[in-house]
Amino acid sequence: MHPLIVLKQTQRHGYLQIFVSSLNRNQTPNLKHDKVQHKMGVRSFSTSPCKSEGAHLSVETFEQYCTLDSSSGTGGYPAVNSPSTASFSPPKSPSSWPNSQLYASDLKHSPDETSQSPVHDSCVIDDEDDLRHKIKELESVMLGPDSDNCDVYSNSSPSGLQILPESEKWNYVIEMLSRGDLREVLCSCAKSIENSDMYTTECLMTELRQMVSVSGEPVQRLGAYMLEGLVAKLASTGSSIYKALRCKEPASAELFSYMHLLYEICPYFKFGYMSANGAIAEAMKDESEVHIIDFQIAQGTQWIILIIALASRPGGPPKVRITGIDDSTSAYARGGGLEIVGKRLSKLAEAYKVPFEFHPAAMSGSDIQLENLGVRPGEAIAVNFALMLHHMPDESVSTLNHRDRLLRLAKSLSPKVVTLVEQEANTNTAPFFNRFLETMNHYAAIFESVDVALPRDHKDRINVEQHCLAREIVNIIACEGPDRVERHELLGKWRYRFLMAGFTPYPLSPVVNATIKTLLESYNNKYTLEERDGALFLGWKNQAIVTSCAWS
Repeated sequence: MHPLIVLKQTQRHGYLQIFVSSLNRNQTPNLKHDKVQHKMGVRSFSTSPCKSEGAHLSVETFEQYCTLDSSSGTGGYPAVNSPSTASFSPPKSPSSWPNSQLYASDLKHSPDETSQSPVHDSCVIDDEDDLRHKIKELESVMLGPDSDNCDVYSNSSPSGLQILPESEKWNYVIEMLSRGDLREVLCSCAKSIENSDMYTTECLMTELRQMVSVSGEPVQRLGAYMLEGLVAKLASTGSSIYKALRCKEPASAELFSYMHLLYEICPYFKFGYMSANGAIAEAMKDESEVHIIDFQIAQGTQWIILIIALASRPGGPPKVRITGIDDSTSAYARGGGLEIVGKRLSKLAEAYKVPFEFHPAAMSGSDIQLENLGVRPGEAIAVNFALMLHHMPDESVSTLNHRDRLLRLAKSLSPKVVTLVEQEANTNTAPFFNRFLETMNHYAAIFESVDVALPRDHKDRINVEQHCLAREIVNIIACEGPDRVERHELLGKWRYRFLMAGFTPYPLSPVVNATIKTLLESYNNKYTLEERDGALFLGWKNQAIVTSCAWS
């Protein structure tokens, strides 16, 4: 029986109290053979927790220890329908986080450089005298000067906590927890997982459970879902969570309402749709027959505004045909198949006297071939990739490389314009710890923007964040290989892919840019819009979140 020290900072007294809880261990731990009882429910670990094998967690255990607050009326973990539901993300620079000097230097190291040395008893005190000694060390730390600039992840210590002597590691953990910086603790926990240091991981996860909340400040809410991702990574349950196989799904009408609410309170989708529609309208201004191929049509919301705009075109509207592509699982959010989208858009087009035809292609983008697109001679073609291509596996996942294959397929159609809207984040090929930092930085801005748009006690805010954001966070952090569906890339990488496929940049309309600026004025003044290198960047506090560009 060994005591585990858990630190709590009390607001009323302003000093640290030490609470001692117990963990039962019957023998000396060994990562390859022993099962470790874990407060987060992780029952066994492989020597390389970043891989998908070796760690298992029962459904009952996961639900018991789920970070998400199922008692809040949210119905458990977020249900999802498919990658075609809401998806987005901000960048890059871990240096923008407090205490980021501890982690930024890790970006210079490849995953092969992480240490795989045996795990030590970093959080376990062997006897009562040792416990008293550690308490005295804690008191000494608290009475001494602050140590906010701990250089545990400096260039001289590329593997982080794992290579520190036990006493120094313990002191670092104590100092870090005393600062109460949630983001710093999350990053240290992720680093411990990367280093296969399960006892430091266990210690930090226990403390993190007390620091996060799905109903707290934006960083606490984000932290709850990032912690969920770390637990799922160790338990190899990330893919199951993403597919929502372990909890009750909301009714399709409820899920649609969550997505619609997010659409209304934040400008991410409207920005992307408006900029893409502007490029398409500009390219098609003199065409009599227009064929739009939408590789992820979802609810078809994007095309409502375009159909209305084409109806008032000088000389009359063109004949419009839309090919809507979406995999069958997206029918869950719609409450039915693609025929629902076709009927809705057809009714709208009829009301505005726009000749219209809808061609459904109910399949994943990775399965699309030329014959599925129904291309006809004489049509002016526009191809729309709005928040879709990052779901396609590339050369790092599959030899088929559907990401580049679809771009070559689009180019073979000789389109008038191809539009791209994507999250400005780098989570595709980044190793685990770098990806964790990127995810934290990216989604922090999203959670902050939701926070200013919805009151903290809004009954649907938790549902919006769980059903539209949390699943992506868990998938990015917990999954590898084909199981990781959310694979964002920076605009620079997308530009390279388009150029390699034979495209040239298509200039965006200044009128559209001005319209988007007007749109942002109805939201919050912390949103920013920048035009750079032929693309538009929508940001939050000058941090790019979504980019939009066009090609021909």
